[in-house]
Amino acid sequence: MQYKFTAMNLRDIPKLKHTSSDNFFLLAGPCAIESETMALQIAEKVCKITDALEIPYIFKGSFKKANRSRIDSFTGIGDEKALKILRKVSETFDIPTVTDIHEVSDAAMAAQYVDVLQIPAFLVRQTDLVVAAAQTGKVINLKKGQFMSPEAMKHAVQKVKDTGNDKAWITDRGTMFGYQDMIVDFRGIPTMRAFAPTVLDVTHSLQQPNQNSGVTGGRPDMIETIARAGIVNNVDGLFIETHFDPSNAKSDGANMLHIDHLEKLLTNLTSIRHTINSL
Repeated sequence: MQYKFTAMNLRDIPKLKHTSSDNFFLLAGPCAIESETMALQIAEKVCKITDALEIPYIFKGSFKKANRSRIDSFTGIGDEKALKILRKVSETFDIPTVTDIHEVSDAAMAAQYVDVLQIPAFLVRQTDLVVAAAQTGKVINLKKGQFMSPEAMKHAVQKVKDTGNDKAWITDRGTMFGYQDMIVDFRGIPTMRAFAPTVLDVTHSLQQPNQNSGVTGGRPDMIETIARAGIVNNVDGLFIETHFDPSNAKSDGANMLHIDHLEKLLTNLTSIRHTINSL
């Protein structure tokens, strides 16, 4: 039996708007918090679009980037500084926020500032990390490991539930296809929806990892293709990283969506969602 994501589930998240719109929900923002100004500008732009389209919106931004290809890659502007920016985004626009954590000690700290804690794909089998996140009582967004089957995610969800926290999501961010490419197996969407509400991470699914340069590549030209397929296959939510200047972003610029393209994309996806809802 598939999981039915309802307005009641969405109400687990403080400040979330448009919970009765029957639209997909959206986690969107920059890969990493680079500055207060950029975070506020991106949040303001996305809020205007999602309010017009009645899309429940959660601002996404990593307070630190622990998983880097090279030691000289950008990791963040400082943990507390970035978390305070996430709090300011939430307070300024009255919206919820999500960030990812990498160590057990991150869980309680980040939970003081954000509404959803995200477990990175490479770390989703780390029991201590998942349990620490779940014990905060926050909604836990579990990213499916690039090396894991959709069926295996039921065990990650169960770890959250075994702490007494029923607020788990699964996010599909693609599966390794050879050494330097990713692919989305859409057969996994209904499988994972049987365990928990399921999100499609559109931008990370289009990464091209393990490049010789040590900088991950990507296919942002395929963002709408993957997103449309996700909506058609009944994903509950979408995850999209966006930026005003992806080519100069400090992290994951190669696969982020330029924010100028976001309104048209979300308008198209909302139209598709309305069609799917009518079937």
